[in-house]
Amino acid sequence: MPTDSFPLLNSPIQLGRVVFRNRMFSAPMGATDITADCCPGPRVQGFYELRAKGGAAAVTVSELVVHPETDGSHMLHLNLETPGCLAAHAFVADGIRRHGAVPSIEFSHSGQYAGTYMSDKNKKASLNQWGPSDGVRPDGRPVKGLSKEQIADIVKAYGEAAVLAKRAGYEMIMVHAGHGWLLNQFLSPYFNHRTDEYGGSLENRVRLTREVLQAVRAGVGPGFPIEIRMSGSELFDGGYGIEEGCRIAQAVEDLVDLIHVSAGSYQFGFFNTHLPMFADHGANVHLAAEIKKHVSKPVATIGALNDPAQMERILREGKADVIYMARELLADPFLPQKVAAGQEDRIVRCLRCFTCMAERPTTFTRRCAVNPLIGRELEGMEVTPAPRRKKVLVAGGGVAGLKAAITAAQRGHEVILCEKSDRTGGILKSEQAIPFKYEMYQLGLSLERQARDEGVDIRLNTPVTPEYVAAEKPDALILAVGSRPIVPPLPGIDGGNVVVVNDYYLEKDKVQDTVVVLGGGLAGCECAVHLGMQGKKVHLVEMRDTLAPDCNVRHRPILMKQIDTYVTAHTGLAGLRVTPEGLVCRDKDGNEVLVPGKTVVCAVGQRANRADVDALRRCAPFVREVGDCVRPANITKAVYEGFHAALDI
Repeated sequence: MPTDSFPLLNSPIQLGRVVFRNRMFSAPMGATDITADCCPGPRVQGFYELRAKGGAAAVTVSELVVHPETDGSHMLHLNLETPGCLAAHAFVADGIRRHGAVPSIEFSHSGQYAGTYMSDKNKKASLNQWGPSDGVRPDGRPVKGLSKEQIADIVKAYGEAAVLAKRAGYEMIMVHAGHGWLLNQFLSPYFNHRTDEYGGSLENRVRLTREVLQAVRAGVGPGFPIEIRMSGSELFDGGYGIEEGCRIAQAVEDLVDLIHVSAGSYQFGFFNTHLPMFADHGANVHLAAEIKKHVSKPVATIGALNDPAQMERILREGKADVIYMARELLADPFLPQKVAAGQEDRIVRCLRCFTCMAERPTTFTRRCAVNPLIGRELEGMEVTPAPRRKKVLVAGGGVAGLKAAITAAQRGHEVILCEKSDRTGGILKSEQAIPFKYEMYQLGLSLERQARDEGVDIRLNTPVTPEYVAAEKPDALILAVGSRPIVPPLPGIDGGNVVVVNDYYLEKDKVQDTVVVLGGGLAGCECAVHLGMQGKKVHLVEMRDTLAPDCNVRHRPILMKQIDTYVTAHTGLAGLRVTPEGLVCRDKDGNEVLVPGKTVVCAVGQRANRADVDALRRCAPFVREVGDCVRPANITKAVYEGFHAALDI
């Protein structure tokens, strides 16, 4: 049933002459199926369409390079010279519009960060990097200052792109002037050292942005909504702060219909722009709230927002008029629809694990840890009914088993899920005691609710044996029996001062003020950071030379910063024995070293429950193994395998 719990979130807003159905907008997220000539590939439409189908009021396509001559990044182009380019954009815009959302497109110029998204790093190195001024980037790459003739050509290109974007069917244009891209580089006193009319005073530094906005307005005409995306503060020494951010917003508000306030700069603050799990939800909202005090146009905010109650409160308190979400609408594209229907307890929360962002530089595709459709929407956005109803038995109630059970039930099968313990959730149950990983625990709860909603028969305290399978006679058996923690056979490891990381949530009161965490993989590192945040003195011991090699390329840098802040890390040490004083280790030279700590947390990894699999692998006509029982890995793998196992029945 519709709900009045979130009246502001669900209320429409008019920008220009366009009415948006609610205040929940989908922020720009770059697609990855971009053709060699920089047109939207066939998967791009599905990537954006899914969020329109889920109820977002606007869906913004990212990023359109307006001037390829000075911005060589492999991002979207829009021109009439490339056959099929305009048509491809028209299909994308139509795919968004037909679900009731407003299709928007982000106009961008990377400036001195050209080539950021190119897969060919050698070609990237050969590009000229253009910016406001001659100089050298913080990474040592030289930058050439744009001439006035080049600036004029770039401004003209924005206007020409606006004409074509409107022709393609986009109904709003977002001009990107934040995050360290070209317009932000001109706005920033750190990057802009020009002495002509484009540098020096704020009036001069904002000149290019105003000229661009004027060109876009001339291209689309009156009433067509134009949005500016800006960093409320650059959040680094030498950049502008919120006071100047307010003045920038005031300087352009007469030319825009919506001021979208983000934060940070590409080179200095990626994790200020894309808030990690260690940051508070909505940590950048204060920037939008301050700017809203100084302008008359509507203001949008963004920053790890996934709780409808928090979003409603932001609107009610007048801190913003529009809520933007990016990663959360990958995790659950149907969040807006659930909010409208009073089903907020069914929302799947973004884990802020950076799987989505790490996948781009790794495989040049998109993926989401909790949503197996992302990046693969073209293969189908609906779970289709099976041609014949079958009886499906799922052994194991962790992430993989729950996702398999949900999907099988959605296909119309009779589904029984057996969990040998008294609760579902598997290894995610252990995350409830770590605040920055709490959403992983919530994922298990959400999946169980979905399973029950779909009619799955969940049987707790029920181990699956060959005899049990024989009695139930299922047509299909999905083995999701998980893994168990590895506990090395060290003297003293079974002592009262040792806690296995999986059991930390049950035994956290045993952990004293000095701790040794044995195991420097992802789980050990994150547990060590958590304990350090609690004020404990934490030593982290890893026998390899590298910490968290199992961590993705986006999450790992910020995790290492947290390690540096809260933990004393030791690599190249092998644990020998546990004593009341701590962990005795052997270093690379064969010397014994005592790492002190009253408590030792064992986090050396997981081992697949292969014996359980072997006992059951031939017990049904169709048997599929999924999740950690195949090979201990991560949530992404478990969700994906569980989903597709059910589709194969």
